[in-house]
Amino acid sequence: MAWEKGPGALGPLAPLMGDWRTEPPPPDANEASATSCTRSFQPFGPDWVRLEAQWSEGADAYREIALYGMDGEEALAFHSFTSDGKRSNARLSDATDVHPEAIAFASDFPGGAARVIYWPREDAAAGFHFAVEIRTDADWTRHITQTFGPA
Repeated sequence: MAWEKGPGALGPLAPLMGDWRTEPPPPDANEASATSCTRSFQPFGPDWVRLEAQWSEGADAYREIALYGMDGEEALAFHSFTSDGKRSNARLSDATDVHPEAIAFASDFPGGAARVIYWPREDAAAGFHFAVEIRTDADWTRHITQTFGPA
């Protein structure tokens, strides 16, 4: 898989476009990382990308719809809506501490900062790693890590 960002405002999302599913987690994964997930990134008109994600654990499912596009300050951002009634907004952020080609979005919440990160797999397989991190006083703390391959 070529992890190549495309041209234009939505270019950073080019490696994520398509339908993805989680790969089996490593044996030492935490419970949240072991939950199965699908992610679908699709164009939504000329100026937006729509993400539909679903986490499943047994009969329980958690869904998210997010729109990625330019915010009012001309920065790539997302606006997320989840099945538990929560909403979040985040802007493109640096995560080169995770991987030199990482794509990350960060947001400040009343309880602190959080970020979601996508970066290419090290093996030759198509797909990517995904993580959610929470900012602590000292550094970012990993909450979820998942590996995705083509659906």
